[in-house]
Amino acid sequence: MTAPQVYISCPGTACEAVRFYADVFGGEFSLHTYEDFSRSDGPPEALAHGVLDGTVALAGSDAAAGEKSVRLEGIMLSLLGTAEPAVLHEWFDRLAIGGRVVDPLSPKPLGASDGQVIDRHGLHWLIGYEPASEGQ
Repeated sequence: MTAPQVYISCPGTACEAVRFYADVFGGEFSLHTYEDFSRSDGPPEALAHGVLDGTVALAGSDAAAGEKSVRLEGIMLSLLGTAEPAVLHEWFDRLAIGGRVVDPLSPKPLGASDGQVIDRHGLHWLIGYEPASEGQ
């Protein structure tokens, strides 16, 4: 890995979250339960480790007893220019289902298009792109 990877700790919803992000972004995912890892600090069916590999990569697990789950303040996950505009709009719309649009993905005064959405699992995303250059 050459960059930091997002790893979320969920309140019992990690399996749902990893599957949701796989549905939004595509890619391959793997899921391993507490039982798979011989953990006894939570329910056997809880997710001990889930990974999504693809254009957008992330990982997560269910928080064990006494551990905190994801709460973000002052941080956004940026997907600026990571895909073609149509794909970024699709991701934005899918992340917004069951979530909350903070700022619609639209052209801004300086020419770029961007927007912010907090998805149903509490992750805050900044998604956008620069306008296409003339002659491309």
